[in-house]
Amino acid sequence: MVELPDSLPARMYLLAYDLKKHRLAVSGSRLGYVLRAAALTELFLDGRLTEERRRPRPDTPGEDPYGLVAQIAASRPRSWQYWVRKDSKAMVRTVRDELAEAGYIKVRHRRVLGLFPSERITVRDPRVVKTLWGGASSALRGLPVAHVNSYDAAAVALAAAGELKTVLPSSDRRRHKRRIQELTARSGPAAPAVRKVIRAQNAAAGAG
Repeated sequence: MVELPDSLPARMYLLAYDLKKHRLAVSGSRLGYVLRAAALTELFLDGRLTEERRRPRPDTPGEDPYGLVAQIAASRPRSWQYWVRKDSKAMVRTVRDELAEAGYIKVRHRRVLGLFPSERITVRDPRVVKTLWGGASSALRGLPVAHVNSYDAAAVALAAAGELKTVLPSSDRRRHKRRIQELTARSGPAAPAVRKVIRAQNAAAGAG
């Protein structure tokens, strides 16, 4: 039996990995936004965050593995989009290191042309990624939405919002639009927030 990571951010990192090209299909800020949104979604689903006036608010005490509840508690009320963007690059490193320490990935550091630092990510057991893909695929096409595993539902919602083509090619996003909307509604406010952040980033890039 394949053992999957417990955390939703770790699962989304692996879902962003392209097994054919042996690299992450998305990286940088967009991956960071998806991982931050995944952490927020996990906290929301577990009841550690709730929503008040369209903003996250700490609720039931419990584990805070990435420190987001502490950040939110120490801040004035801010939008979900703000918390998706905040510390997004650091989130990528944190989740990468978590997966490397747990033995899911291998990280090789190198320098391109002997100058520019780069890293190569290798998934140690491709079956882990394939199992996660299978869960997302079943959520998209299988059981009634109410019976879908909450992390699989969230994986689809986050993959659609983050435009992770490894999980959801654009054709599938169009074909299953209503189903994705239903899974997103089950998963809380963070997935719609990451979609808004990425759209705003794309618009800014286009304007530039």
